[in-house]
Amino acid sequence: MLGPREAGTLIAQYDRRALQLGVTGSHSALDVCDGAADEGVPNVAFCERGRDATYSRYFRTVRDGAGARVRGCVDRAIVLAKFGDQLAPRWQTWMQKNNIVYVPNRSFTSYLSVEKIENEFRVPLLGSRNLLRIEEREEKDNYYTLLRKAGISYPEHVSDPTKIRELAIVKLHHKTKRLERGFFTCASYKEFQDKSRRLIKDGVIAKEDLANARIERYVVGPVFNCNFFYSPLTKGASKLELLGVDWRFESSLDGHVRIPAAQQLTLPEHQMIPEMTVVGHNTATIRESLLEKVFAMGEKFVAAAAKHYKPGIIGPFCLQTVVDADMKFYVYDVAPRVGGGTNVHVGVGHPYGNALWRRPMSTGRRVALELRRALEQDALEKIVT
Repeated sequence: MLGPREAGTLIAQYDRRALQLGVTGSHSALDVCDGAADEGVPNVAFCERGRDATYSRYFRTVRDGAGARVRGCVDRAIVLAKFGDQLAPRWQTWMQKNNIVYVPNRSFTSYLSVEKIENEFRVPLLGSRNLLRIEEREEKDNYYTLLRKAGISYPEHVSDPTKIRELAIVKLHHKTKRLERGFFTCASYKEFQDKSRRLIKDGVIAKEDLANARIERYVVGPVFNCNFFYSPLTKGASKLELLGVDWRFESSLDGHVRIPAAQQLTLPEHQMIPEMTVVGHNTATIRESLLEKVFAMGEKFVAAAAKHYKPGIIGPFCLQTVVDADMKFYVYDVAPRVGGGTNVHVGVGHPYGNALWRRPMSTGRRVALELRRALEQDALEKIVT
């Protein structure tokens, strides 16, 4: 794996007057590019042909005759045949020569594969390279392992579908949309069998994926994605920051809950079981008396990551939580990089980040600010891996 020492060696060869932030043109790229624009840091989005117009056309930077930005936030969009082409030696060399510091997002780790990012992508990442793998539930040592070591609550694992005694959620990939969810809920083994047969028949899930699915007790309550930032550079204040909170819109689940119960029962069989594909996010805040619980989870995660995945978490990460009727938080997913919902911060920041930094502060802007602070402190090696 490319470690912090190698990343430090790479970035030591960069022209520090010409650093740029690079990002995969998907997921949360607009947040990163918009935040970079706010902090005066040039940015590059690496896009896939046919999916590039958002970055290469609609949000591209336009400048006036004096060079001032008058529109857009994406300074440069590089259009590749496919996202994975970023691994090609010519593009890695181009990134190094153009002083690219890369900001990982979920599309980056999905389309390039974590193994290749660990061992073949020789470009400094602003974040924690060795933590990206824990996001894969199929890994033996995944985020559940780290949550357990950290002492953070997460929904109880149901080891066998025959042991389902109350509402549970079954987590697995969608059969055809491999980067999406094929999740479903059930409250008994019979319901598990009935729903899984129907979903296999409808081509939503695959039998082989079902065999490796994770089953958890379904915690009933609202969901909050807590977007944190951890800075190894901060002195005299908390290194852990809560920048914002978001929640998800899921299709077709959100469409189902808008239908009266009586009407839901009349749906045809192929529409009866909702899918849980994330299609958008909205911003949220958390009751102030609960915020210390949120920070406590963040601190535990940071401490466990530092102990088991040196140097630990760097920069943005997201703990995806659900809160039960007793005000207890459970973490049901972890993003050890920029969260998927941070585009809700674009242009306006978020109440928590804004209150902390006394100006609009999105996750993307906080990333760019950390790069500038590292330059000022001559400490770039502390924020890259």
